[in-house]
Order: sequence, then structure tokens, then C-alpha cells
Amino acid sequence: MSDVIVIGAGPAGLAGAIASASNGLSVTVLDEFIKPGGRLLGQLHQEPSGEWWNGMKESERLFLEANNLSVDIRCGVSVYNLEKDENLWNVHTNIGTLTARYVLVATGAAEYPVPVPGWTLPGVMSIGAAQVMTNVHRVQVGKKGIIIGANILSFAILNELQLAGINVDRIILPEKNSISGKAGEPEEVLKTLLHAAHLAPSPLMRFGSHFMKNNWLRKMAIHFYPKSGMKVNGTPLQLRIAAVEIVGKEQVEGVKVANTDAAGQVIPGTEVLYEADFVCIAGGLYPLAELAAVAGCPFEYIPELGGHVPCHSETMETPLGGLFVAGNITGIESGKISMAQGTIAGIAIANHAGKVSSTIDQQLQQAVQQVRSVREQATIQFNPEIDKGRSKMKEIWETKFAPLDKEYSHKKIV
Repeated sequence: MSDVIVIGAGPAGLAGAIASASNGLSVTVLDEFIKPGGRLLGQLHQEPSGEWWNGMKESERLFLEANNLSVDIRCGVSVYNLEKDENLWNVHTNIGTLTARYVLVATGAAEYPVPVPGWTLPGVMSIGAAQVMTNVHRVQVGKKGIIIGANILSFAILNELQLAGINVDRIILPEKNSISGKAGEPEEVLKTLLHAAHLAPSPLMRFGSHFMKNNWLRKMAIHFYPKSGMKVNGTPLQLRIAAVEIVGKEQVEGVKVANTDAAGQVIPGTEVLYEADFVCIAGGLYPLAELAAVAGCPFEYIPELGGHVPCHSETMETPLGGLFVAGNITGIESGKISMAQGTIAGIAIANHAGKVSSTIDQQLQQAVQQVRSVREQATIQFNPEIDKGRSKMKEIWETKFAPLDKEYSHKKIV
């Protein structure tokens, strides 16, 4: 039996395992994928500083550090249930039930599905699947593709596909309906993208974005937005074109699209067919939190964090004794934030386990400050109002749960 079981071998899980093991705890990490690293495995991009972020190398670094600390990493293991029996957590997996006093749930995020007629055809995939196939498995997803959905994730992976020599013909929106929601509304999409305008490839686009933050000017911009779109790294972004249907007999052959008005409503009689042999649907991300829910953890719906998230403190503990969370399960942010949160969780677990040293309180305070620092320095945010969301969760924790937490109150950061 290990002291700690970490569910998820992504950036948060590996960082949490390293922090716990560094403080003298025995740690087992479980992940259903064939190798550790999580979403890091598919990430490859150049940062504004000019440096390259290579997720695969970062995952190798974390794996080696964890391995050197004797962390037991088990891949190909699926966890389907999580329950507490007195002072121990039972983690039910496809290889049997494992027990530990502490559990760190670091299951990451999943992609929102946006159904489009014809989306079951071979050659249709989520944007994240295209990233994994390209950067992890080195499989060419196609020769000419279309991305349905304009958000920060789709632009990041667009660049990765282009680096691999794959032609993305254009980015369009899903048809506006009750399921696609704001993702099908041109003005709402533009409003979201303005938060990443400082990363735009042309000086003109960066300059013009400052004016688009004015509501009236933004509405005018959408009204007169060119049908041909504006290019992002050479790929047209067409905010006034919506995907009506993905077509093909045995596999993707193209996408039937239509012009839309400024509100995103399809204009009848404007349908045309764009040829393509693959389609990526980019619906955005949400916290993958089912295991925390199965365990009985309380949740709150906080849109600024990406949806329903388990209630947690700034030191990553939940109201359930011995259960901690870290990474995108707590809100959609970058891999760097996930690693910093994992470090907090690992140190906090060691602190709760009584691994008290002269530096552990200082370690915890530094780890909390590191998360704040990394967030402040982030060039992009998947959810622009992330700070507002984090403040909401902090207030909820301090109001509902902190007064009831007697056992560990003397160890909390103030």
C-alpha cells in the first residue's frame, strides 16, 4: 500500500507525485494511457519569448525525476470508482482495488463535443485528437482539412498541424443552435479571441484589436467582416461562415457551409461545398471531474473555470479528508499552471501526512505564490476571466468549508 495514489500522469499528477515523494511519501501514479505525460505529449509551440515549449521533453523530464524518487508509475490502468473506507481511500481499477490514505485526482480536461451532421464519418475528429495523432503518434491526419470552431485551443493546434506540414484550408464556425451556443455566434467568438490578440501574427491585427474591445466597434466589425475571412498564420478565419453538414460517402469529402448574418443565423440559399479530407471540431475544454463526483466531492458551477469544478482550497484539498485535486480538473489553464498546482497538492499532502520539516511551510507558501506568478505571466488564457473564477472558488471555500475544517486548520496558508 502506498501513502499516496495519484490518478492521472499528466503535468499535475507527475508534479504532485514528485512533490509528495520528495517529502518522504511512497507514491503510486495511475494513468489509462500507454505512457505518462498526459496532454504534454502533444504540445509543441513557440512562445512569445522565442523559446520552444516541447511538451514531450517536459514529460520525459518529469518522468525521470519521479522515477529517481521511486514513484511507482503504472500506465494502461483505468480507474472506475473511488470511495473512502474509514481512513483509507479505495481506488477501484481494472487491475484490482488499490488503497491509500491520500488520493490526488489529476484527471485533466476533456473536449466539448459539438455535433455537426455527418460528424460520424471517418476523417472527423476533435482538434485534440488531431494534436495527439500528429505530435504523439506521428500520423498524418490528412492533406487538406477544415477546423470547425474558433477558439484559443484551435489556433494553438492549427500552428502545430502547420509545423507538421499539414494544410488546414480554413477555420469556420459551427452552425448556431442550442448545442453550439456561443461558439456559433460571431461576435461572442471575436470577443473571446480579443483576449489573445497580442499573439496575432500581424502588427495591423494587433493594433486593430484594441479598438475592437469597444462594443459598438466590435458589432460593426462583425457586420462588415469579410466573407473571405482574415488570415491566421496563412489560414483564413471565417467568422461569417458556418458548417451546415460534413459530407462524404465512406469518408470525409468536404463540408457544406453557408453564409451567416452578424448574429450567426444561416442565410438560406448561400450554401456551398468546401472540399476537405479531414475535419477537426474544436468545441473547447471542460474539467474532467467524474471521479471526484463519484467520490462524493461537492461541486460548484463556475463558468470562468470551464464549468462544474470540485470545491477545493488554494492548497488543492477538497472537503473530503485525504482527497486532493490539481490541474485542469480545477479549471482550464495551461500545462505550466497544472504543474505548479500539482506541486502545491504534493506538498500539502505531505504536510497533512505529518511530514513536518523546517521548510515545508515555506515550500507550501512558495508553491502557492508560484501558481499566482505563472498565471500572471501567462501569454494566453483559455478562459479570459480565470482570476474571477479562482476568486469565486476561494470565497466559496472560505465561506462553506474552511470554518468546518478543524483537523488541518493550523496548517493552512494565511
